[in-house]
Amino acid sequence: MAGLSLKLIVGLGNPGPEHAETRHNAGFWCVDRLAASAGGSLRPHARYHGDVGRVTIEGRELWLLKPATYMNRSGLAVRALAEYLRIAPGETLVAHDELDLPVGAVRLKLGGGPGGHNGVRDVITQVGDGFWRLRLGIGHPGTRQEVIDYVLRRAPASEQALLDEAVVAAAAAVPRLLVEGAEKVMNSLHRRAPAE
Repeated sequence: MAGLSLKLIVGLGNPGPEHAETRHNAGFWCVDRLAASAGGSLRPHARYHGDVGRVTIEGRELWLLKPATYMNRSGLAVRALAEYLRIAPGETLVAHDELDLPVGAVRLKLGGGPGGHNGVRDVITQVGDGFWRLRLGIGHPGTRQEVIDYVLRRAPASEQALLDEAVVAAAAAVPRLLVEGAEKVMNSLHRRAPAE
């Protein structure tokens, strides 16, 4: 089975130390983990409105991006880097937090709507909806009115442990996607219990 032809991995989040450990930054954590496991790092790059890095995984060159534009304008950074490097939406994987999944779950999907996620919505607006999504479950506070406070707060220690495990699983999925392709990785991620 052919692997995915990924060239750009994007993590969504909000810049600044006040946001670093909040649930909304799960996408940033995933890209940081991926960079560290591949021996790479990200540096601020004004032209691309974010932190950018380049790593080699499974013999393939991948670009990593953490937009510094705040969540609602994430697509600006994705479009700037993707246009410059001529990377198509289908060669792009966006890691982000997901309210509609239980804490610690990880799901992979291609395309679709934003599902209420403002960062994903802006990426769709800027580059179209044909990109891969790596969705990191953060759970739901129960009511819509609580969502903003919930995503912008730190998780309690028990939930954070599950989130940390999800980030490890999500980052580990990327090399497998390059080699094994989406179907196998999707099946194993979707069968994975959050407490595994």
